[in-house]
Amino acid sequence: MKNAAKVMATAGAVSAALMMAASQQAVAQDFVPEKCYGVSEAGKNDCAAGPGTTCAGTSTVDGQGNAWIYVPQGTCEKLVNGSLSETDQNIPS
Repeated sequence: MKNAAKVMATAGAVSAALMMAASQQAVAQDFVPEKCYGVSEAGKNDCAAGPGTTCAGTSTVDGQGNAWIYVPQGTCEKLVNGSLSETDQNIPS
């Protein structure tokens, strides 16, 4: 009887793992990213933070208009100060 319980427990664990992997893959396939400028926190941008910076994590102010993060397609312009292209807002001097 102990072996049957072990087999059932193992089967349940494997089944759960497969279901989680399948659901994560479905989510990853549905995510279509777009670059959203002007919404990242200082130091939290994905890339392109303008002159004087190099890349990811180099923005120096919140909402820096030339720094972007990836967001799901169709959400950027719904965010406060969100823009699909660079802006002149909050550019450090």
